[in-house]
Amino acid sequence: MSHGTSHGASASILKQPKAVWAVAFASVISFMGIGLVDPILPAIAESLDATPTEAEMLFTAYLAVTGLAMFITSFVSSRIGPKKTLLIGLGLIIVFAAAAGLSNDVEAIIGFRAGWGLGNAFFISTALATIVGAASGGTGAAIVLYEAALGLGIAIGPLVGAALGNVSWRGPFFGTAALMAFAFIAIVVLLQKDDSADREPTRLSASIRALGNPTLLVLALAALFYNIGFFVLLAYSPFVLMFDVWGLGLTFFGWGVGLAVTSVFVAPWLTARVRRSRVLWVALPLLAVDLALCAVFIENVTALVVLIVVGGLVLGVLNTVLTECVMGATDLPRVVASGAYSGVRFIGGAIAPPAATELAKLLSPEAPYWAGAASVAIAAIIVVASGKALARADADAEELDESGEAEAILVGDAA
Repeated sequence: MSHGTSHGASASILKQPKAVWAVAFASVISFMGIGLVDPILPAIAESLDATPTEAEMLFTAYLAVTGLAMFITSFVSSRIGPKKTLLIGLGLIIVFAAAAGLSNDVEAIIGFRAGWGLGNAFFISTALATIVGAASGGTGAAIVLYEAALGLGIAIGPLVGAALGNVSWRGPFFGTAALMAFAFIAIVVLLQKDDSADREPTRLSASIRALGNPTLLVLALAALFYNIGFFVLLAYSPFVLMFDVWGLGLTFFGWGVGLAVTSVFVAPWLTARVRRSRVLWVALPLLAVDLALCAVFIENVTALVVLIVVGGLVLGVLNTVLTECVMGATDLPRVVASGAYSGVRFIGGAIAPPAATELAKLLSPEAPYWAGAASVAIAAIIVVASGKALARADADAEELDESGEAEAILVGDAA
């Protein structure tokens, strides 16, 4: 993302049609879903007599289905249009979030979280394009508005999860369903009907075939290993801290704020001055060190909380820079490249939570952090060893046009 885009958008960001605000509101709620269950994981495990690994499957089911669905969302939306795709996504989230709240066993909640992930994939793959198409004041204003919605959702998700989870572990599920129902009605009423003349259908296999591009494959693999570290920090840490729902909510609120701030402000500032690959060369090892320090200071609660928040700061930079690389890496349509990248990346997120709790059970409580650090180190090695493949992705950020920038933000931070 270029430094100038956000600056130019600042004056007009608030002067938007009601349809844009409707989609932006729904985007906030959608991204809240990433961290919403974090504060209630121990409560779910206790209330439903579930193991930590079973509770972690709430992340895995959600992320695995979201990732797999990313390979087909462009195929669907290019045929039925963005408004219908958004409404299908929101409808699925409403149904499955409410069903999870009504469930009485963890296996059912895991299944409903998978359905929630399917809805989320349809929604997040379409939301930004819809905002860009409906926004006034240019694409730059739309990008900044979406960044703000995304950051707000990631940051307040754990806090809302804590507030509702303090009443009952069912609260966050019912709360999401209610808010999404409101967003569904707003989009039905305020968003204009799709124009079928603007559609360019994509092939079902387009995103899978895109992985044949060496540069995109390198970046996707690096993101897979990096995302393992991401979700060790996010999903395993609640079982180490053993705080109540408010303690966990506040901890991961700090994590989310750090991620949002560096994603929106710090990453663009860095890439305007330093090559993207060089930023990755520094940020990936920093995240690996942060995870290693979590292992070292696992019995020091204060240090662990600080390290989690610091990890969020590094993760925000990595989210944005990695996906800017993806957007500049190939001649493929960006929506196709983004689907391929997201699909592979989410695999890492799906693997990490249950693998972490199993490692802790088999080896030691700190073993998951060491494994996460090693995984991020592998991502760093992939990036450093692939300098030639990343040469094009290393181009000046100004070479990304505004629509490409928008898609980069969508894919990078949606994960």
